[in-house]
Amino acid sequence: MKRLTLFLFVVCSSISYAQNSFDKGSSFVDLGVGISTWGIPVYGGFETAVANNFTLGGRLSWRSWNEDIRGNGFNHNIFGIVSRGNYHVNEVLELPSNFDIYAGLNLGLYIYDSPSSYPGDSSSGLGLGAQVGGRYYFDESWAVNLEIGGGNAASGGSFGVTKNF
Repeated sequence: MKRLTLFLFVVCSSISYAQNSFDKGSSFVDLGVGISTWGIPVYGGFETAVANNFTLGGRLSWRSWNEDIRGNGFNHNIFGIVSRGNYHVNEVLELPSNFDIYAGLNLGLYIYDSPSSYPGDSSSGLGLGAQVGGRYYFDESWAVNLEIGGGNAASGGSFGVTKNF
């Protein structure tokens, strides 16, 4: 039984999904949630392959949290507009096509919306970060994704779903 299970896993992992290659012109959309010490970010993003194994795109994010300082409650929101570039290492590592491993950089504008009476720092600004992530395609065009990174709206990481086009 163990051999049959292992055989089925290897066969299923080796199935070729033509949509999941990152050839120039292929595109995908990501939706998900992030991990942060300041609320739970939600995000949506789009990337397209501008060269084989290299994608460029953007991501929009939002998170909200409440803070209590000396008995005063403050509600904060952060909106992120981020540009991203990723290199997909599948070809280099000779991975099965239902896996996608990537690394890249991001540059974003973060807009803080806090009450004017808030005593802390809530200034908007630019952020530069890096990310490493992966996707597992469970059919020809749908995947689950997991990413870790720093310097962005979901600085601890994120997870969600991906749809290829």
